[in-house]
Amino acid sequence: MKKSLFKTSFILACLLLICCPTAIAQHGGKAEPLRIEFKRGATSTTINDTVRGSEEAEYVLAAKKGQRLIIKLTSVPVKSSVFQLLGEDSDTLGLEHDANFEYSGVLPKTGDYFINVSRPTQSKGTSRYKLTVTVR
Repeated sequence: MKKSLFKTSFILACLLLICCPTAIAQHGGKAEPLRIEFKRGATSTTINDTVRGSEEAEYVLAAKKGQRLIIKLTSVPVKSSVFQLLGEDSDTLGLEHDANFEYSGVLPKTGDYFINVSRPTQSKGTSRYKLTVTVR
């Protein structure tokens, strides 16, 4: 009985792997961006983290059309981290790709905005950064 149950379970697992590889693959690969949320009553938050080599830290925040978004990035060594800001439809909001340290602008749409922090070079090295995000 135990052998038959094991055999049936094994066959079902194999069929699942063959028939549904995309459902299993969805949980692998690239991690979801870290959602930036503000404490109750706050309009600003600061994240301290590190990127190494070609790593990229990804963040997402929800904001409304007409709100002002202010981003400030400082790092050690100086200017060893940069950020890219993208709208939901990959709109660059007029910013240079991967070469930003500060941003202040009125948001054109309600939705999620993505902030990617990385080192400006692919070479070995580590950058400790402080990312301050304000929405008013």
